Amino acid sequence: MNNETIKKRIRKIRLLLQKKNLSSLIVTKSPNVTHITGFLGDDSWAIITPRNVYLLTDSRYTEQAKNQCRLCKIIQRTDPMPQTINKLLKKLKSPQKLAVETSTSIADFKALKKHLNLKIKPASNIVEQIRSSKDPAEIACVKKAADIAAAALKQTIKSIKPPITESELAGRLDFQIRKANAANSFETIVAFGPNASKPHHQPSNRKLKPKDSVLIDFGVKYNGYCCDITRCFTLGKPSPLYKKAYEAVLKAQTAAIKMVKPGVKIKDLDAAARKVIADQNFPVYGHGTGHGLGIEIHEDPFLNQKSKDKLQQGNIITIEPGIYLPRKLGIRIEDDILVTKTGSQILTRKCDFKSLTQIR
Repeated sequence: MNNETIKKRIRKIRLLLQKKNLSSLIVTKSPNVTHITGFLGDDSWAIITPRNVYLLTDSRYTEQAKNQCRLCKIIQRTDPMPQTINKLLKKLKSPQKLAVETSTSIADFKALKKHLNLKIKPASNIVEQIRSSKDPAEIACVKKAADIAAAALKQTIKSIKPPITESELAGRLDFQIRKANAANSFETIVAFGPNASKPHHQPSNRKLKPKDSVLIDFGVKYNGYCCDITRCFTLGKPSPLYKKAYEAVLKAQTAAIKMVKPGVKIKDLDAAARKVIADQNFPVYGHGTGHGLGIEIHEDPFLNQKSKDKLQQGNIITIEPGIYLPRKLGIRIEDDILVTKTGSQILTRKCDFKSLTQIR
């Protein structure tokens, strides 16, 4: 991530801190640390003060941190994190209006209170508020992840033939992702036939059979940013039931995508997709219609019936309605959508297997 991008993010966070009458923030959540520093390692915290950003890490990551976080002051710690922060704040003459993320564990929060001689105020949704609207650098990373995913799936489709197992097919897709110098953003889901009725099915040793259906839900992580895609296929001609269900899911997804633009109530978008499924006399899916994604595979905003939020320019969301008939079939179609100034852009357009695709 370039320095100007990081500087803009830090400026936005400092403005939010000022509005909350805070001077400094201890950032403990790993994705938030990545967002404000560019650091892609683990087990590290950051502190944003009025003048500097400090990354607290250990010897395992010091060299990596120096390469990735050129705008940060790197603190190599040998003590537990709370003691390290205490020592740093003493040198800085302890900022008086200090906050810590509410995602911090209870144990760490208690330790901070024990070692710091000042009050710490819990603060929520500061970095997350900035993260929910993606900047051009983040959008480019998600788009690149989606392009890698599309290419990997196209190569993997060649392997969809009996008697391959779910686990083996998942492994072949993961291999194509690794070949592209990327990583999985979550464990790949491959489900054959009736196994697809379980939305988070874990790939098994079940072998592919003639006339089976195939559901593949997978994601790529590129430069720290995720994509999330689901596609379904059939071996040969689909059954009338499968064809009807697939067309209903695709119609539901299309209806939701057409609504995407800034200011749209998320619950209305969610309702539009569900209505299509219900009108076709299929059971309505129990999960959300989608979710935000970026550094995390699931992040704000969440597209569900209870949401009180509206879409904002810069949101990247999934739209993934489904139909699940236990012991019969499961169908889900998922794409990644950028909310633009006037509408939307489908970032996963290169993964062009949305019409009902028959394999052989």
